[in-house]
Amino acid sequence: MNQYIVQTNNLTKRFKGKKVVNGVNLEIKKGEIYGFLGPNGAGKTTTIRMLLGLMKPSYGSIKIFNKDLKKDKLPILRKVGSLVESPSYYGHLTARENLEALRRILNVPKKRIDEVLEIVRLTNESKRPVKGFSLGMKQRLGIAASLLGNPELLILDEPTNGLDPSGIIEMRELIKKMPEEHGITVIVSSHLLSEIDQMATQVGIITKGSMIFQDSISVLRERARSQIQIKTNHDEAAWRTLLANGIKADYRDGQMIIEEKENQLIAKAVEQLVQHRFSIYRVEEQKMSLEDIFLEITKEASSL
Repeated sequence: MNQYIVQTNNLTKRFKGKKVVNGVNLEIKKGEIYGFLGPNGAGKTTTIRMLLGLMKPSYGSIKIFNKDLKKDKLPILRKVGSLVESPSYYGHLTARENLEALRRILNVPKKRIDEVLEIVRLTNESKRPVKGFSLGMKQRLGIAASLLGNPELLILDEPTNGLDPSGIIEMRELIKKMPEEHGITVIVSSHLLSEIDQMATQVGIITKGSMIFQDSISVLRERARSQIQIKTNHDEAAWRTLLANGIKADYRDGQMIIEEKENQLIAKAVEQLVQHRFSIYRVEEQKMSLEDIFLEITKEASSL
């Protein structure tokens, strides 16, 4: 049986004749944390709204749990939890009272409130009015509300937006345990590439409404080119010496760089520099960050 939880085919949305989402083909398997990346305005939130049935596609199809969202909207959405933009709550009510109001609508057992409060680590704060919560606590309460109906799919749109560093770490750890501990597949959208790098198993990158990359986080990292920087007492002269001895190196922005990371080549370069009496201060590897890779991919896409 097909193990895809979410599949879209040529998903497209037009606003005033302009394609804000253009032929997007998502493929999200069961048990994944799918990082949906893109700059602000790239089409992430519009795509998510279509996945949640909040917005109709101009054309294309959406399958969730191997069912057509257009035909089986209510049965599908009963198994989907979401946190899009700011969570809704009644400030004068406690966390528990807010969840109780939602529990009655969803018609789930009362014990589920305690379960979700424990998952988001708000048990000890459950009797406090929500208006006194920090932003991070409000976000966690929003996730508790999205988990109340025992969803199989959780969709989070920019869940770390506006959080301080400790709140971001809390949110990241909470998301990471969803598949392993609760069997929930997660879609998390973000423009914070370093955050996605630390929690996602699969990545989709969207820019100007079009998907330009979709694969595992490890495949994305493999696109990173390693560079070796060698710092000496006279970098430009050292660079010329390497070139004269048949070792390919670059000299840019006052730095001597070797693109290839073969150990033998690095050893040979160091040996040559020592023989020519250069003082070597540092040999270090510089890897492209996820942000660098993202910028390179989006640059390639915009040049096509």
